[in-house]
Amino acid sequence: MIDVAAFYRFTPLPDPAALRAPLARLGCGAGVRGSILLAPEGVNGTIAGPPEGVAAVLDHLRGLPGCADLTPRMSHTETMPFGRLKVRLKREIVTMGRPEADPTRAVGTYVAPADWNALISAPDVAVIDTRNGYEVEAGSFAGAIDPGTDSFGAFPDWWQANRDSLAGKRIAMFCTGGIRCEKATSYLRSQGVDEVFHLQGGILGYLETVPEADSLWQGECFVFDDRVSVTHGLIPGTLGLCHGCRRPLTEAERQGPDYEEGVSCSACAADLTPARRERLRERQLQIRLARDRGTRHLGA
Repeated sequence: MIDVAAFYRFTPLPDPAALRAPLARLGCGAGVRGSILLAPEGVNGTIAGPPEGVAAVLDHLRGLPGCADLTPRMSHTETMPFGRLKVRLKREIVTMGRPEADPTRAVGTYVAPADWNALISAPDVAVIDTRNGYEVEAGSFAGAIDPGTDSFGAFPDWWQANRDSLAGKRIAMFCTGGIRCEKATSYLRSQGVDEVFHLQGGILGYLETVPEADSLWQGECFVFDDRVSVTHGLIPGTLGLCHGCRRPLTEAERQGPDYEEGVSCSACAADLTPARRERLRERQLQIRLARDRGTRHLGA
C-alpha cells in the first residue's frame, strides 16, 4: 500500500531556495515521489510513497516556519501515481498573478466539511467553483457557479465581470484541496468583500469525511496524478485522461472514434499537428515497453 499526501500552507518563507535541496535529498532517499512547490508565500504539494517515507517528509515540512501544524489530506493507492520527485521554486504556490491576493495576511472564513452543506444550502449564499472548466466537468457541488475559466489566473477577471450580479450575497468557494479557494478568498477580501467563506480541506476533505448519503457532491473529483479522479472515501474513480490535452474522459468518451490512448480525444484530435501526434505515439510506445519490462517510463 502506498500513502498519498496532499498538503499546502500559506506562510512567509524568506528563503525558499535554501529549503529545496535538503527536502529533495530527504524525499528521494525515502522513496517518495510527487511534486512539492516552494515560494515566498508557502509550500504546496502532493507526494506518494511508503508510509514511513511520506511521514519523514511531512515531519521535515512541519519544521518549516509556520508549518508546525501542517495537516495533509491522506489517501492510499495500490500503485505509485508519480514517476519521480520534483521540488520546484515558484513565485507563487498557486498562480494568480495578483499581489493584492496575499493569504499570509488575510483570507476568508474556513468552513469545516461537516458544516458545508448548511452553508451552501442557504438562499443568500452564492457558491463558486474556483477550479478549471475541465475539472468542473468531472463533478461539482449541486448548484455551484462554474466561472468557465481555463486557468486560476483568470479568476480575478471573471470576478470583476460578475461581481455586480453577486452583490448582496455571501460568497462560498471551493476547490480540490483548498489552496485555490483560499487564495481566491484573499483576493475577494482585497476587493472589499467581507462575507466570504471557503471549504476547509477542499473537495478531498469533504469526500473523505462526509457520508455519501449526506453528500451534495455530484460526479467525481479530478486529481492531478495517475488516479485521475476520486469519489467518496477518496476511492479512485472511473475517469481516464487524454494525454494530448489533459482532459478527463469518461469510459464512453474513451470508446469514441477520436480517442487514441496517450495521444488524443474528441476535444483535441482535430488540433493535433502530425508532428505532435507522432511524438505522443512514440511516448506512449515507450510507456508501454517500460510497463512490459516491469519498470516505469519517466514521462508517464
